[in-house]
Amino acid sequence: MQSWGLNTYLYGPKDDLKHRLLWREVYSHEEEGQLRILIKEAQSRGVTFVYALSPGQDIVFSSSCDLTLLKRKLRQVSDLGCQAFAVLFDDIDHSLCQADSEAFSSFAHAQVTITNEIYRFLGEPPVFLFCPTEYCGSLCSPSVSKSPYLQTVGEDLLPDITVIWTGTKVISRKLSVDCLSEVESVLQRPPLIWDNLHANDYDSRRLFLGPFKGREPQLRSNLRGLLLNPNCEFEANYIPLHSLGSWYRSGKEERKDEECEYCPDRALSAALHDWMEELNQPLQAGRQSSRADQRSSAQTPRCKTPDRSDCPPTLVDRLPVFPLNSSSPPSSPTKVKVETEGEKKRSNQPQGPRPGAPSGGGRGQKAQGWGLGGGKGLLSESQVRLLVGLYYLPHEYGLSGQKLLQDLSWLKANCHLVSANSKKTAPQKIDEWRGRSSRVLSLCEDIAQLHCSVVGGANRAVLYDLYPYVWDLRNTALVAKAFICWLDGRVLSDSSALGTWKNCFHCEGRVWGGADASPNRPYHSKDKLELYRMVRQLHLRTQGVQESSALHPDVIGDRCLGPCLVLSPEYCFILEDELGVCGCVLGILDVRMFAKRCQASWMPAMRDKYPTKGGNTHPNPQDLIQLMEEDQGEYPESLLFHFPSQLRLDALPELVDVSVSRTLLTAMLTALKANGSQGVFCEVQPTDRQRLEFLTKLGFLEILRGEARSREGVVLGRLL
Repeated sequence: MQSWGLNTYLYGPKDDLKHRLLWREVYSHEEEGQLRILIKEAQSRGVTFVYALSPGQDIVFSSSCDLTLLKRKLRQVSDLGCQAFAVLFDDIDHSLCQADSEAFSSFAHAQVTITNEIYRFLGEPPVFLFCPTEYCGSLCSPSVSKSPYLQTVGEDLLPDITVIWTGTKVISRKLSVDCLSEVESVLQRPPLIWDNLHANDYDSRRLFLGPFKGREPQLRSNLRGLLLNPNCEFEANYIPLHSLGSWYRSGKEERKDEECEYCPDRALSAALHDWMEELNQPLQAGRQSSRADQRSSAQTPRCKTPDRSDCPPTLVDRLPVFPLNSSSPPSSPTKVKVETEGEKKRSNQPQGPRPGAPSGGGRGQKAQGWGLGGGKGLLSESQVRLLVGLYYLPHEYGLSGQKLLQDLSWLKANCHLVSANSKKTAPQKIDEWRGRSSRVLSLCEDIAQLHCSVVGGANRAVLYDLYPYVWDLRNTALVAKAFICWLDGRVLSDSSALGTWKNCFHCEGRVWGGADASPNRPYHSKDKLELYRMVRQLHLRTQGVQESSALHPDVIGDRCLGPCLVLSPEYCFILEDELGVCGCVLGILDVRMFAKRCQASWMPAMRDKYPTKGGNTHPNPQDLIQLMEEDQGEYPESLLFHFPSQLRLDALPELVDVSVSRTLLTAMLTALKANGSQGVFCEVQPTDRQRLEFLTKLGFLEILRGEARSREGVVLGRLL
């Protein structure tokens, strides 16, 4: 059995995806120089540099020309000082071309033949890894022990070549001695585990900060080694790597006492304790901290974007604002010039921040949960533990995440206890419901404070890597709070004054810095004037015409927004910055009932407001009334059967922070569902590409085109 230590491996350029087709090309002189420096730097720090190549996508295994080109490239890297290599055949098609089918008995035979040839050509290097196409139990056919592919690999692959294995699944929750013994038997050698436990490259909205878990230290005797595939974000890997070290040390035979046995929770606490020392260090993105500089004479930049490594005095770190056609926050804050009060104007340039966006030195700091600190905030260990609990591991949440989900599920399942229609609920049951809701609201407030501490902290490297995830947590917490407040006495209550979002967001205002500081809030009657002005501006811009004095100032607003603002105000939300209203989201719970109410009350009011004779300010009132009636016409019954609710989004596209819009729409969809809706639709003009893309990314699909009320509109729908 081969022994192994806790070595650190640095994987070099892996020819993957588009690079799979470039394996035939050799490196230029400039690229050679960069690789040589990287290899030497790794060696000086005790890191084994492994050059990985993936030729399986288009190689002709029986082609001597392809084999020669492959050897040429690997020899070039070997001459640069590389002494460790990997040949990877993962995630490729099993089929062979005609020439290969005649030359080899099987797909595995072709791979093994080429790998053995390369291994001998390179002088049998001490580290040489082979990743099979069947690299986990779930990919083996018919099973691990009976797989002809693995049997060929085990029998024909040279014994000193190490085979990579990920476990029972691509991302294995647990690794057991029995499963590893099975694969060791068929491969005729202990595997090397490529552990994807903390890998997040398959989901851009997830991060895994939890400890190394589900792998008993006793596994070491069944392994040739273990590689941890980390999070894509460098700063997110402290706990995974720290706890991996604890796992390795606890597996040493000479340490048998109970306190030295590996415990994930204990390893997490130890890692958190050590990480806290770095989290509050003034570390800039792309720079080593002063403490790290003292440990090493060579300064190694780790910035993904070199232009961010130095920050001129005239620039500050400012959180980004996202245009409507963006699907998610960028991976890091951007650099923008500091604005004076006179420069704070609306701009349609996507790189410029919108007034009202949180910033490092701007006026967004007044909001407790939305603004930025001045770089002096300190993250507490309890805040970091909260973050870890919410971004824990692929198959489970940490303690804080579990409690949050349990409480939310219970509150939703038992919302009838506090429903406006419930009159005989025992007081103790109501107290239990409100006690749990208070716990959820308190946790949401903690998330808001966590957001502030990360954004306002001194460690900008952590901010750059973790910001998108903390931002997403903050918005999710806002939706959760809004939903819980809605449930508290508001479900199925259309007539009660409590059954509006106003009281719901009254609570939100206190937590997130006050209603005036929040970029979104419920509609108030005083907003009507600004909303009408905004929608009129959008209409004139779309039509490319100047505003006419002959046109009544309320015409566009009455047609586009009026019915919802009057008849369905509890489903109206406002997007607002410091310059005023910049958008709105309107919802209708039951389109059929809404249409009847419009015909009964709204249209008569419009006929009175825009009379056909004498004193009217509209040049053609009859046409206006006809357009309004068409707007309130009927949608196909086939549409309303599955999508009984409707929403409308209006916003100044160059101003809207897409994450705020997404938060509002999510809260709207949750409220519609809570009140019995099974689906919602939205009508968009086919030329409005930004809105079509935005809604599509929120799960809306096109269901009608050109059939909505005899207009050239596209109807997008989403089931709830």
